[in-house]
Amino acid sequence: MRVAVIDLGTNTFHLLIAEISNQNFEVLYKTNVPVKLGEGRINDNIIIPAAFERGIDCLKNFEETILSFQVEKVKATATSAVRSANNGRDFVKAVKETTEIEIEILSGAEEAEFIYEGVKLSGAIEELSLIMDIGGGSVEFILCDTDKLIWKKSYNIGAARLMQRFFKSDPIADHDKNNILAHIQEKLKDLFAICEHHQPKTLIGSAGAFETFAELVSAVKNEEIDISTIRYYPFNFDEYIELSIRLINSTHQQRLEMPGIIPLRVDLIVIAALITNFVLGRLKINQLRLSTYDLKMGILADQIQRH
Repeated sequence: MRVAVIDLGTNTFHLLIAEISNQNFEVLYKTNVPVKLGEGRINDNIIIPAAFERGIDCLKNFEETILSFQVEKVKATATSAVRSANNGRDFVKAVKETTEIEIEILSGAEEAEFIYEGVKLSGAIEELSLIMDIGGGSVEFILCDTDKLIWKKSYNIGAARLMQRFFKSDPIADHDKNNILAHIQEKLKDLFAICEHHQPKTLIGSAGAFETFAELVSAVKNEEIDISTIRYYPFNFDEYIELSIRLINSTHQQRLEMPGIIPLRVDLIVIAALITNFVLGRLKINQLRLSTYDLKMGILADQIQRH
């Protein structure tokens, strides 16, 4: 069976097409488009008209690709930007009116569950771990071990939300950093409490910003890393910390010139580094890995199980 998975993220829309056969899969096509659905007024819970139109146009193009691959089943899901927007359901309706794509709006808990399934499929979970998925609108945390999901929660502290609210300087000023960290500390109290009890040893970053971290670290070492072919990547912790501090202290232009960074993440990566470092430090974790499998792979895993 040929399946298309569409993940409508706050910053990026993803399309994955795969052939499923006997509980196995082969990825036939993969792309992502920086739609920036949460641009401008995500904290006002509004999808602005320009972003609304970009989203529709992107999905029209996705539909053409899906038809060309003769896909039998399409699974489209939307996350934080659509979930929290007052006109999110209007967007879902407009998509259905202009394409054949039906969008399911995931709850934060459902999103976290799919992220867990995706990361599990990657093989990145080797011990008691905390998975973190930094999206534009929300951040999901999943406490798990090799056998089971122990605890999960989605928080509205995504990189686009924090950037629009707090990131007002270049390079980011101490008062902006302190406001971000105070906000995170306040929001993540229950995460820190549960982790105090379970003591996870490894932080697993799900795709997105963590792929950029991996590419930047590799570029510094003159190593070649092909994110599209690996399932997970163990960071050298000191190398990651050194890189993250450089990102946080750099100007927009300096980041723009770094090999391995995509335009969409030039500023968002600062927020991602701040959140990651705060969580690592607060939980005293010094092992970090990337899982390139994320939400869309979790949805694919679910489709494989249903097949």
